Amino acid sequence: MKYMMFVCDDPQPDTDRENLPDIEGWVAENDARGRRLQGSALAPESAATTVRVRNGELILTDGPFTETKEMIVGFDLLECADLDEAIEVARTHPMAREGRLELRPFMEL
Repeated sequence: MKYMMFVCDDPQPDTDRENLPDIEGWVAENDARGRRLQGSALAPESAATTVRVRNGELILTDGPFTETKEMIVGFDLLECADLDEAIEVARTHPMAREGRLELRPFMEL
């Protein structure tokens, strides 16, 4: 099952700074196991463009549309047997301690 894992920052990271996981090691392990299909960091929210169409008119807004303290800073596309495996993959990601990870399964069409 495929999952999109949104990697977000968080204004309240883990205060335990010991044994922080290494992102290069996490990527290498999950790529080797075939659980991480793709992933990337994203440019800062200041580079974002929000696109909407209302009453046939194109509306462009610089930056993110929502006003939040947490921002999506990257993503990983995962292939896991089930949600439990996806949670285990996310649990070991460095941003599970530094930020926040959101797992969403792809809809079966």
